[in-house]
Amino acid sequence: MREEVKIDTEYITLGQFLKLAGVIDTGGMAKWFLSEHEIFVNNEQDQRRGRKLRAGDVVEIPTIGSYIVM
Repeated sequence: MREEVKIDTEYITLGQFLKLAGVIDTGGMAKWFLSEHEIFVNNEQDQRRGRKLRAGDVVEIPTIGSYIVM
């Protein structure tokens, strides 16, 4: 089951998303987290902290969870 993460703007960066979803505690952890974990955005691997996510995008992190941007 996917966890819904609501945003109030047109888009959110992957680094900001990880913090909003509660995957990391601070924005500063994003670079480290992305270098240590595989992350899939819409079934494509992507490690870019600045990747723009919009409503409907699906973020999957094996062993952690699956999220959908709302």
